[in-house]
Amino acid sequence: MTSYLTIVHVLSSLHAGTGQGSGVIDLPIAREKATGLPYLPGSSLKGTLRTRCPEEKREPIFGSEDTAIGASSAGTVQISDQRLLLLPVRSLAGTFAWVTSPYVLRRLKRDLQDLGIEQGMLPEIPTIAAENLQEARISDVEEQCRLVAVKDKGILYLDEFDLIAHPDPYVTQWATWLGHLIFSDKIKHAEWRQALQSQFCIVHDDLFGFLLRTAIEVTARIHLQEESKTVMNGGLWYEESLPAETVLSGLMLTTPRPGKLSAEEIGQELDQLVTRPLQLGGKSTTGRGLCRVSITDMKRGAGNANA
Repeated sequence: MTSYLTIVHVLSSLHAGTGQGSGVIDLPIAREKATGLPYLPGSSLKGTLRTRCPEEKREPIFGSEDTAIGASSAGTVQISDQRLLLLPVRSLAGTFAWVTSPYVLRRLKRDLQDLGIEQGMLPEIPTIAAENLQEARISDVEEQCRLVAVKDKGILYLDEFDLIAHPDPYVTQWATWLGHLIFSDKIKHAEWRQALQSQFCIVHDDLFGFLLRTAIEVTARIHLQEESKTVMNGGLWYEESLPAETVLSGLMLTTPRPGKLSAEEIGQELDQLVTRPLQLGGKSTTGRGLCRVSITDMKRGAGNANA
């Protein structure tokens, strides 16, 4: 069995919906029941990869689509739900911030350790006390951070909140480590890695939970009558989407089977499937869901974040 870390970088707003809402939002995005964290179902990513896969390799890797009893065959790839890692939030300085929280990083760290990454190779996770709810941890390299709007007072503005900026070396380590993970091409994505390092911050879990309700993109949609070009009765609804620049992460497991493709062949084919952006989630005809996807064998591609 080979284990991979998957990263989904949203290029245009992503609507991974639940079908129907019960509140003000008619078409909400999928969220975990207990935590409220948005996620992209693993079946959505697997289905898109399966469609792009060459027909002769589709069944050995992703299994048969024949649902008849005794006719279906299991695939060699298992993909978990892609859970929110970084949420882009508008900022008065630096355009926007990639925001995360200690809880989200703890889950990522747990996943990485399950993939065989040693504890010492990962950065420490900053601790933010409950009484410091209005504190944001930023890079301790002053020339790197672009988020502080009021330099002499150390204040940054995220969405509707004014927060006290607290430089932290662990934030710098996480920004550097995630930058190389999300934007792995050393030449092509060098500027984006620098952008992540300068626009990355960590906030308290409770504040992050509030941002998950207020910083998510909501769009009003209408359906016009063909002749009069007026809104049809019941033709107004609201959709939720994860905004562009959102980053999600998850796990992928491959289990080669006798007589099928080898682990190396499966890995090479998966690499080919994600060389170009994928369309994930719904509303594809309106340009939603264009995403960059990376699949990393952490045992081969992981580096020491503290080096």
